[in-house]
Amino acid sequence: QVQLAESGGGLVQPGGSLRLSCSASGSLFSINFMGWYRQAPGKQRELVAGITSGGSVNYAGSVKGRFTISRNNARDMLYLQMSSLKPEDTAVYYCYAATPQGYWGQGNQVTVSS
Repeated sequence: QVQLAESGGGLVQPGGSLRLSCSASGSLFSINFMGWYRQAPGKQRELVAGITSGGSVNYAGSVKGRFTISRNNARDMLYLQMSSLKPEDTAVYYCYAATPQGYWGQGNQVTVSS
């Protein structure tokens, strides 16, 4: 079992920055992938960025160069640094972990608006 808790969302103006954090607990040794997904109203949930247990990262094309995924050495914290935010980045952002069974955080609203 893995438990995930996100923090750091909120309202930001276009061009601004936010950092999302995800605290993981439980069977951390069994996690082989962690990532950030987002879901905008009326749209499907999509992968924003992911990192494997080996450290390989991947990004959605729409956020490449603007978002950075990272984790701490203990692998119990996952971060998403978001810069140059656009209104189309507005969504609920979810932390995800796979063991390979999938676990989700509760979601955190990010709103980009002037």
